[in-house]
Amino acid sequence: MKWLDRLEEWIVSTLMGVATLIIFAAVVHRYLSGVSSPIQDWLLSLDFAWAQEACIYLFVWMAKFGAAYGVRTGIHVGVDVLINQLSEPKRRKFVLFGLFAGAFFTAAVTIMGSHFVWHNGANYAFHAALGLDLSDLIEGPTTPDLEWPTWIIYSAIPLGSALMSFRFLQVAWNFHRTGELPHHDHGHVEGLGDQPEQAKA
Repeated sequence: MKWLDRLEEWIVSTLMGVATLIIFAAVVHRYLSGVSSPIQDWLLSLDFAWAQEACIYLFVWMAKFGAAYGVRTGIHVGVDVLINQLSEPKRRKFVLFGLFAGAFFTAAVTIMGSHFVWHNGANYAFHAALGLDLSDLIEGPTTPDLEWPTWIIYSAIPLGSALMSFRFLQVAWNFHRTGELPHHDHGHVEGLGDQPEQAKA
């Protein structure tokens, strides 16, 4: 499953990077457009009205896939003070119950989200792509500024929730086998501890 881990990390980091660049470009454009300069007319001809909407959608996608990453790495906030006071057999049951409850909830969101996306225009798009009959189907709405089909934007819900449900089951299986949950040390910086060894080499 290393490829899925890499894909998950790539999606989150890429979406964050693209959103940051769009916001930076839009802010620079806004301020430079108000400054008298030889390129002011050209800057005013550029339309950045879509930037805010695009960034909102990028952050929605990033949040859905980032939540799955959080389950896998153990960075979600959890209150386990009472559970940790229980005996080990009871603690294991409560932890597994919580993980399976998370998997069930996100699976339910996946199913309902898929149904919503399908009837929000995805069925029309797939039927049109395959050359099938479109008589009883609606094309579905589009976004205000980008004019993208909304089913593409809303696809983040079933896709991200499905991955999150899988991650809950993955963590539950690992906990069942090893008794360990993923734990994220907030004081740890990736690659920082390896520098002395690299310097010695």
